[in-house]
Amino acid sequence: MGSLAWEVIGLIDTEGDRAEWTFPADPGAVRTARAHVRRQLHIWDLDSVGDIAALLVSELVTNALRHATGPIGVRLVRPAGLPRTLLVEVSDPLPDPPRERAARPEDESGRGLQLVASSSRRWGTRPGGTGKTVWFELAVPG
Repeated sequence: MGSLAWEVIGLIDTEGDRAEWTFPADPGAVRTARAHVRRQLHIWDLDSVGDIAALLVSELVTNALRHATGPIGVRLVRPAGLPRTLLVEVSDPLPDPPRERAARPEDESGRGLQLVASSSRRWGTRPGGTGKTVWFELAVPG
């Protein structure tokens, strides 16, 4: 993994149909998460969704960094039986679900969830044992 390995708290699993990482809650996590997502999608021969997946992960990790002080998890899943689907999850230790809001043209933030909603097939949130997960599905061109 080169120099990126030092910026990852723990590489959880990259075998088979899923890959997971846990990143520290610091600004470098956005760049590092994006790089790991792109690398894994390249390994899986899913470069066709690499740009949008990296962009949406960046938005969700940035959102988590604004509010969370604990580690941020990123997980990619190729669900069994759904060959043209990529599931992406971003987890943080805060239990409060994110809120989609209408950003004004002059606002510098507030568009992340709108981007996720408009760019993915489906998205949502679910509570976890110690926080929440925001997830989205991307259609993989066949």
